[in-house]
Amino acid sequence: FRFKESLAEELQSAELVISHAGAGSCLETLEKGKPLIVVINDKLMDNHQLELAKQLHRDGCVLYCNCSTLVETLQSMNLSALKPFPPGQPEKFASFLDKVFGLQ
Repeated sequence: FRFKESLAEELQSAELVISHAGAGSCLETLEKGKPLIVVINDKLMDNHQLELAKQLHRDGCVLYCNCSTLVETLQSMNLSALKPFPPGQPEKFASFLDKVFGLQ
């Protein structure tokens, strides 16, 4: 998809998601518990997508590649080796902010 307001319905029925490495796309997919292959756009300046993809890969949550290695990645992937993405803990972030701003 080039743009769609919500991918919730598609994510719900997906067995595998192949996406760019935008933070929203990655997190939404992982929060739904879907296996994810992240395809890096090598042409981006200051490639923050690569940084995110590498970290999520180090954490064992995603596979990543670029356009030229996508077919190879699909042929060699082992989705059962991927770890579930840990659930968010917004209360910890709220507590951190309270401390920073002296509200606690």
